[in-house]
Amino acid sequence: MNDVRTPEHVAAPGPGYGGTAELARRVDAIDRKLDIILEEIELQRRHRREMEDLKADLTRVGKGLYDSAVIELEEVHDHMETADAVHLLKKLLRNVNNINLTLERLESAQDFVQDFTPVSRELFFDTMNRLDELDRKGYFEFLAELAKVGDAVVTSFSPEDVRRLGENIVTILQTVKSLSQEDVLRTVNNGLSVYRQLSIDVPEKVSTWQLIRELNTPEMRRGLAYLIRFQKSLVALEAENETHGE
Repeated sequence: MNDVRTPEHVAAPGPGYGGTAELARRVDAIDRKLDIILEEIELQRRHRREMEDLKADLTRVGKGLYDSAVIELEEVHDHMETADAVHLLKKLLRNVNNINLTLERLESAQDFVQDFTPVSRELFFDTMNRLDELDRKGYFEFLAELAKVGDAVVTSFSPEDVRRLGENIVTILQTVKSLSQEDVLRTVNNGLSVYRQLSIDVPEKVSTWQLIRELNTPEMRRGLAYLIRFQKSLVALEAENETHGE
């Protein structure tokens, strides 16, 4: 007999399927798994496309770098040999520690500059304020006038005069030291005070008798005695210096 399946036979589930609901559930599960597999395949295809694009970009960049390197090396190939490049590379490798030390020192120097910048700014402003104060007090004007005095001295004295000054500088300093004594300064100051206050009016005609009368005054006799003693002491000192000089 021919096995003719009726719709009832087709719709009827086989053993182990648990009916139509169980079949639908299995189909849905298979669909979800297929969706996951398709998403994974799409991700893989997208990743492969990105890698191919990256490879193409890197290839173009590498080709550009290669072409640029060829052009640059073409300009220096007459001045450099492969052995020189190898020697330079070896030297760099041998001095890696020195290069690292140099870089560390540069970093330390940069840190020092960064730390010193605020301090240097304060020093700059303090210096500017100090210079402004000196300018207001007239120090720079004084130095300018002092420079003019120096120019006048340089133009007024010859090198020979300066040489003689150097030879006699000890004597000059000793004289200045002696003049700086309190009693000497007091005497000089008194003499200058008398000179400023003294009004000397000498007549055009002075007779010998008038001079004799002036010599008989106590002031004149004391003045002459002072001059004589001064002259004698000066002569004695010159004789003593000549004796020591011999």
